[in-house]
Amino acid sequence: MKFMEFFRARIVDPITSHMAAESVADATKGHMEVICACLKKYGPLGKDGIAKYSGLRNDQVWRRLPELQKMGLIELSGKTARSDSGRSEREWQIC
Repeated sequence: MKFMEFFRARIVDPITSHMAAESVADATKGHMEVICACLKKYGPLGKDGIAKYSGLRNDQVWRRLPELQKMGLIELSGKTARSDSGRSEREWQIC
């Protein structure tokens, strides 16, 4: 699967931010692959459900969702799911 590159550090950020952004580039691609595979296998899920079934942490999931949406790989289902805290959260699905 081909993924777009996203800038994770701004030009005005210090060099350490650019170094950190570069160091996570491969990991973020892996997270995207895992998220897409999870949604294909289990169907529409909220971010907490994706984290639960994929084995990723919540922050690894919610940071990738808007990027995957911009790439046209996932979309909002229009429904909500129950989060781990009992609140409603948006549900995501494969396009």
